[in-house]
Amino acid sequence: MNATIQTKIAQFQIVKQKILAALRKGENYELKTELNSEYKERRKEAVRRVIANMTVGKDVSGLFTDVLKNMHTDDLEIKKLIYLYLINYAKTQPDLVILAVNTFVKDAEDTNPLIRALAIRTMGCLHVQEVLDHLSDPLRKCLKDPSPYVRKTAVMCVAKVYDLSPAIAEENGFVEDVRRALSDSNPMVISNAVTVLTEINEMAPGQNIWRLDSKTVPTLLAAINECVEWGQIAILEALADYTPKTEKEAESICERLLPRLQHANGSVVLTTVRLLLKYEKYVHRADLLSQFSKKMVPPLITLLSSEPEIQYVALRNINIILQRHPKMLSKEIRVFFCKYNDPIYVKYEKLD
Repeated sequence: MNATIQTKIAQFQIVKQKILAALRKGENYELKTELNSEYKERRKEAVRRVIANMTVGKDVSGLFTDVLKNMHTDDLEIKKLIYLYLINYAKTQPDLVILAVNTFVKDAEDTNPLIRALAIRTMGCLHVQEVLDHLSDPLRKCLKDPSPYVRKTAVMCVAKVYDLSPAIAEENGFVEDVRRALSDSNPMVISNAVTVLTEINEMAPGQNIWRLDSKTVPTLLAAINECVEWGQIAILEALADYTPKTEKEAESICERLLPRLQHANGSVVLTTVRLLLKYEKYVHRADLLSQFSKKMVPPLITLLSSEPEIQYVALRNINIILQRHPKMLSKEIRVFFCKYNDPIYVKYEKLD
């Protein structure tokens, strides 16, 4: 009896799969027809439906060539969706991706900087060796583009090229172009250049592709005031690996970092605290050291009134700070009192 039931269940599952496959095939056929429609709005809606299906995990790779036909459009929204589709299926359809190369190259020279940046970003994200040969010339032009938005996007693309082929990145001088971007007039380009050079160093351990020097530090410190929070963190992380040459240089860097303690982003604050703790080893003036300690206290206290997750991270960092400066928070002992609604992991850290 049980065997009969199991057999019927198995048969039901097979029929169910066939029905679902037929429905998918029918839907894909309908989308294929819409993608080749003579009406622009119908093609636009079809592209949206393809991306919606792809997002929920449905296989729409069979529509690759039909989607590609819609790349030649001035509609930025549709172009973004098609590029997203290409990134998703590039590795499974590398031969067909080559068909889109001419459109990428053309878009990289478009009058609209948003389209130029989108084209160069997508070519880098495809991560297909065959596309790499066609990427070099557009990338070289975009690294020197008059628009800072395009330049900062092109700089990030260099990291993707280096990851795929370090030899091509070096031969075409892309790494050197990123080094030159450290003196760019736009702070976002500078912060992206720092991020890329740091990533390249991690990809090539022991080669010292880039090392921060005393000539570059003032440029980074000037740019940090105008960067978004993640750009600031990238620059601060890079400065953590720099050793000041003189006590005066260490003092100057610390004084220029102090305003970052007032930032709303907890990561910026904690990274700044970490830097101040590192650089204070090179400062011998007692009045300055006392000033640094006093400046660090309020932002740390502020972090302890944030969400539990941020509190936990702040407490872990405070634990390390107090090992070096045991009396720094001696007047703020109340912030370590356990509250009834504190999560257990926060209570343990407070007690510790």
